[in-house]
Amino acid sequence: MRNAYDVLKERGFIEQLTHEDEIKELFAKGGVTFYIGIDPTADSLHVGHFLTVMAMAHMQQCGNRPICLMGGGTGMIGDPSGKADMRKMMTVETIDHNVACIKKQLSRFINFDDGEDGAIIANNADWLRNLNYIEFLREVGIHFTVNRMLAADCFKIRMERELGLSFLEFNYMIMQAYDFLELHERYGCVLQMGGNDQWSNIIAGAELIRRKLGKPAYGMTFKLLTNSEGEKMGKTVGGAVWLDPEKTSPYDFYQYWRNVGDKDVEKCLALLTFLPMDEVRRLGALPGSEINQAKEVLAFELTKIVHGEEEAAKAQEAARALFGKGAATSAAPSTEFPAADFAGEGMDILSLLTAINVVPSRSEARRAVQQGGVKVAEKAVDDVDFKVTADLFTDGKLLVQKGKKTFHNVILK
Repeated sequence: MRNAYDVLKERGFIEQLTHEDEIKELFAKGGVTFYIGIDPTADSLHVGHFLTVMAMAHMQQCGNRPICLMGGGTGMIGDPSGKADMRKMMTVETIDHNVACIKKQLSRFINFDDGEDGAIIANNADWLRNLNYIEFLREVGIHFTVNRMLAADCFKIRMERELGLSFLEFNYMIMQAYDFLELHERYGCVLQMGGNDQWSNIIAGAELIRRKLGKPAYGMTFKLLTNSEGEKMGKTVGGAVWLDPEKTSPYDFYQYWRNVGDKDVEKCLALLTFLPMDEVRRLGALPGSEINQAKEVLAFELTKIVHGEEEAAKAQEAARALFGKGAATSAAPSTEFPAADFAGEGMDILSLLTAINVVPSRSEARRAVQQGGVKVAEKAVDDVDFKVTADLFTDGKLLVQKGKKTFHNVILK
């Protein structure tokens, strides 16, 4: 069985380590119990989460035991890391609903069967929601200095802004550190892993265990998923790229990866698929327009992991048909409208484009039409007052296109 450290290093996951030599030795022995935390800020994981999920999967395949920690407690506070403003406060009901949805999603990628390396689902609501605050301060707070906490990267951006950092959020680092301590005592967890924006919080947890219990604990962070310009990947005009097919259709998911930049293909293949690295390097080195073959492989493999092989094949077929012949297919994303919306004078093109979320606003819709980037039923539309009427539909379906890459079926119900 391969050493997980070697796998993660070769594929480009690792950014920072708390104790590199000790971690290498730990991984060489295998059977490491580690955890990754996920705060339930929505009812679905998104592409940003998926990189850490893939790291978890690689770790498990190498014989290590994952703990997927749901932030049912920390989610009530909100992680200030990398955030310019305070997160919106969620109700307990919303948090618990989101936790249930994310648990279901994770089971597609992580094995939760009984066994030595079977993953554990834990929820920090079990120990955080009913904490005695005085006891917590005496037992845990005593191990933290305010000076050290204020120097952490996760707080700096907030301290420099006019709104500052609320005392509520200031507690987040201590709570996350306490999570690591709890998981260590409950399950023998010795390693916390997460995105590089979690570095300060991870260090805090490892140090708390070392100070309070005198036992070794470690931290590892992964590179954030960014493009060649250093911008976070996984964002579109319609918002985040979600793993839930109801939020981001398998077709749109496929298209997102089919259209990544040439310079980003090899990195995405390494981080987000299980393809052997020899094949990843071969695909990443394809010259000129041949790199599009690598993008197709990336889109197919990633859609297969997230949505299954059948949906990946349908999305690929639809994409090829749309690019090759401009033909609408059932696998393309669609929105249903009452037939009455297109009766008489119909619906104006700007309203339709915003209603189907191919643009985020009417001003963006206007710009797309004026620049000649919109087609309805394969015919260009350059008039912002254009009306979409029932007679344009064929068998109750109408294909709307924005640019070369965005297609959407409008369906009458």
